[in-house]
Amino acid sequence: MTVVAANDLRQVYEISRGLFRAPAQLRAVSGVSFSIEAGRTLAVVGESGCGKSTLARMVTLIEKPASGSLTIDGADAVSPPAADRKKLRRTVQLVFQNPYGSLNPRKKIGSILEEPLIINTDLPKAERTDRARAMMAKVGLRPEHYSRYPHMFSGGQRQRIAIARALILSPRLLVADEPVSALDVSIQAQVLNLLADLQKELKLAYLFISHDLGVVRHIAHDVMVMYLGHAIEQGPKQAIFARPLHPYTQALLASTPVTTGAARRKIVLKGELPSPLNPPHGCVFSTRCPFVTDRCRNERPQPRQIDGRSVACHYAETFLSSAAGETL
Repeated sequence: MTVVAANDLRQVYEISRGLFRAPAQLRAVSGVSFSIEAGRTLAVVGESGCGKSTLARMVTLIEKPASGSLTIDGADAVSPPAADRKKLRRTVQLVFQNPYGSLNPRKKIGSILEEPLIINTDLPKAERTDRARAMMAKVGLRPEHYSRYPHMFSGGQRQRIAIARALILSPRLLVADEPVSALDVSIQAQVLNLLADLQKELKLAYLFISHDLGVVRHIAHDVMVMYLGHAIEQGPKQAIFARPLHPYTQALLASTPVTTGAARRKIVLKGELPSPLNPPHGCVFSTRCPFVTDRCRNERPQPRQIDGRSVACHYAETFLSSAAGETL
């Protein structure tokens, strides 16, 4: 069952350029479409500034899209009736990047976990406490942790608390924005395994935002690669990791250390990420692509279905045929 479906989502911000000049338009997300089914994870990857966090804010109803459609659990999430908005906010929850800053240091863990129940339900105190303690056990926290403050926990334990808080309202969709990037490598695997176990048990859908392709390889079912607000390659994890067809995806994977098998073809990106206030006229990757042609500079490629995934590149078929005989 599809939990979240987005079609041509766009987000545009107006940036002031002074008193007597018209505001500039920053296109943070430009026509992104995807869907996530229950029990599956869509990982969104790309450089800083590519629109990953903006996409997360739209999906979690923090920001309203400039255009496009978004449905969560079958309900309109762009302009829902007031009565449905509160229900939708319970359906989708967010796990933040920094476990040190996302928990109120003045509240005990029990109060932190019960607060969403106080705001969104009419449960009596005893039932709220029972549900909070049950959720603590589910994420691997001990009963005595209920009366402790956040500063008494390690980073991994704090992120477990944040996950418990996100799940306390029984959501269908969990948006995780770089949930392990602030943790030690040894702790990252524990938190990722916890997320995987919870997904299987609760049939959760995950929108997982990360810049770490090693983490994405571990947890994702599908991958969406973003560049300057555009989804330039999107499809099953196995297909994209085995044979990337967009030059930007190839460059990202080539920068990931390989411990076994043949080395990938090295692609070095030159230049800086273009400003989203003034994106390239043609392909958004044309200013840094080592295979750029005049067609790329003048004509923006539209996403096409090739080899089981969507690719926005004029020459994706060429990369497919050239990669057929090599191990990527």
